Amino acid sequence: MTRIVLIRHGQTEWNVLGKYQGQSDVALSSEGIQQAGFLAANLEIEGISHLDAVYSSDLKRAKVTASCLAERFHCEVQTRPMLRELNFGAWEGLTYGQITEKWPEAIHNFFSHPDLLDIPEGESFFVLQQRAVKELHSIVQANENSTVAVVAHGAILRTILADVLHMPLRSIWSIRQDNTAVNVLRYDDKGNCLVELINSTAHLRQK
Repeated sequence: MTRIVLIRHGQTEWNVLGKYQGQSDVALSSEGIQQAGFLAANLEIEGISHLDAVYSSDLKRAKVTASCLAERFHCEVQTRPMLRELNFGAWEGLTYGQITEKWPEAIHNFFSHPDLLDIPEGESFFVLQQRAVKELHSIVQANENSTVAVVAHGAILRTILADVLHMPLRSIWSIRQDNTAVNVLRYDDKGNCLVELINSTAHLRQK
């Protein structure tokens, strides 16, 4: 049995400002750094007492979050560019209001029809899901019978969860992913996946 603990990064400076981040390398806010610390110190999941490996997007908001976990469980952070967030192209660094003013139809599709979304100079959710699932399968295959943390981003984690739950991409916003949200997948020896936990932030309630 292999367990994958999917984790979203802590709060960033652009989360606070309401800016779309995508693949821009934005730092954690002071609150995000605190969240990452609570995640590492208070991570308690039934049936999981350790981590054998820690993987992360190579963007620093994910890497810093992952490094807190890696320190506690005596692992090295293994970065993977394929775990980066959705490429928001021309939208990166802009707020919802700014995007709405210039691309009203596209931003409407972002929430109502993400499967049809066409971001100027950006990436589709379909392409995102393809690279996310491919990278996840690679990590699972390399860590048989282990417990592994994968620290990434909100949109990419939603597409992974949609895939294992056999949900259409148009429904990804039905899955909530808060900052430092913890999700758990369990794979059996035949490669079947069971979702054991979604969007847990219990570690933050121990403040």
